[in-house]
Amino acid sequence: MKVPIVEIFSSFQGEGLWIGRRQIFVRFAGCNLSCDYCDIASSQSTDSGILMSVDEVVEKIKGLKTSDLHSISFTGGEPLLYAEFINEMVNKLTDAGTDKIYNTKSNKIDVKIMIETNGTLPDLLANIDKIDCVSLDIKLKEQISQNWKDEIFENELMSIKSLIKLKKRFYCKLVVFPSTELATLEKIGKELSNVFNLYNTIDKDININNYNKNNHNTRIPIVIQPVSPVDQWKNQSNLLFKFSETIGQYVEVLTIPQIHRFLNIE
Repeated sequence: MKVPIVEIFSSFQGEGLWIGRRQIFVRFAGCNLSCDYCDIASSQSTDSGILMSVDEVVEKIKGLKTSDLHSISFTGGEPLLYAEFINEMVNKLTDAGTDKIYNTKSNKIDVKIMIETNGTLPDLLANIDKIDCVSLDIKLKEQISQNWKDEIFENELMSIKSLIKLKKRFYCKLVVFPSTELATLEKIGKELSNVFNLYNTIDKDININNYNKNNHNTRIPIVIQPVSPVDQWKNQSNLLFKFSETIGQYVEVLTIPQIHRFLNIE
């Protein structure tokens, strides 16, 4: 099996809750959405990638391993389009086989696995075998002006429900613009709050306020990410306080810009 890969590189995570962590990024080519705003627009098409096998990707990752490596991030594009490939790759990375001479495990990489996804493929997300953290990007209608469908947000909610049921660590990311309307954010906040409250009510074993306790999180946060470049926010930074207050009525919220843009790194 070969899939299109845009790039594999080592850098610091510049977004979300694992910001500042040293990661190896595996960027897949191809996406099921066509957003007007895309962090890496070239990754939307499968044509932008080079076909690589599981073994080729694994060897590239091993060659990039550093002493401060925290995790591997599968990103895109949309990595869940290649869920089967990811499962096979992670299995090879974390259980690289037995040395026939010494009968010991060899070349095992003991790191955490992160998935950066748009959350619109809940069935594929549920089929990923090993996940330590999911960054789920909630899309706004203004980001997909030509091909918006209400089922995009509905599928994202389904992915969130699935992650809660599976007790997987995750957070939601929301890229905002100076033009983002408060009513839009309030609707999203209400919907997320309803989902969280529903699971607190129907299943005492799945308590949103406690289920991430072992991962040092007490609630599922929403990360507001101001769209880059930050000069778009000149004289409009007051909007970020309003955005945070609006979402904060319903769920825990953080506002975190893309730090790698400030550092001028990939």
